[in-house]
Amino acid sequence: MTVPIALSIAGLDPSGGAGVLADVKTFTALGVYGAGVVTAVTVQNTLGVRAVSPLPAELVAAQLDALLTDLPVRAVKIGMLATAEIVHAVADVLRAHPGPAVVLDPVLVASSGAPLLDDDAVAALLTELLPLTTLLTPNLPEAARLLGETLPPTEAGARLLAHGAGAVLVKGGHGAGAELEDVLVTCGACAPLRLRHPRVDTPHTHGTGCALSAAIAAGLAREMPLYQAVEHAVTWLQGALVNAYPIGAGHGPVHHAWQIWPENIP
Repeated sequence: MTVPIALSIAGLDPSGGAGVLADVKTFTALGVYGAGVVTAVTVQNTLGVRAVSPLPAELVAAQLDALLTDLPVRAVKIGMLATAEIVHAVADVLRAHPGPAVVLDPVLVASSGAPLLDDDAVAALLTELLPLTTLLTPNLPEAARLLGETLPPTEAGARLLAHGAGAVLVKGGHGAGAELEDVLVTCGACAPLRLRHPRVDTPHTHGTGCALSAAIAAGLAREMPLYQAVEHAVTWLQGALVNAYPIGAGHGPVHHAWQIWPENIP
């Protein structure tokens, strides 16, 4: 039996709500074997981030090369990269190992407000990684920072396509109102896919972006078409939010294992 494999490149959140640990839990729940490359060690819990220590870029590159040399990875999810040196190192290794779908979640700031990507790294992200990306998944503030201005979701997605991304999912979780809208832009001349869903009233939203991008990567690892992988991941995340429960004294994580494969795979 061939097991689909997805690989997370992200920071280590010791609380397990975000980063590599959360991504691997998501992969497992969705029927995909998960591997992980650690880019930085964070000191955090459900109350916030206390410190961030990036790993040396050469160590990140060595982890990634070792895994891609050995494992038949079908999808790569990229989260926190922390420094321009790590961005360049990851891009170099991915160029040397073409093939897997790449989902890039541009983790720029933690939910608590702590910066997780410096300004030089943002510029490197645009020039080095976007052209290698199958899908970019910014929320509204991340799209604004990447572009240097706030634009409507469809226009922001089109502008990010022009920077080289294969497709862009602009997430609407930071929008106002009882109903949210995620917008998937796949080409300048194509009508965007608009995914509307109710806002889930819960404080347990730690790692939401990590979970969504990892779920999309899991779908791509299972060889779903992009539209289907995105639609399924958005629906799955709604369930993970609805079923979230308190972990710690602050904002707990989503419930990654609320429904285990194969029940939740179409």
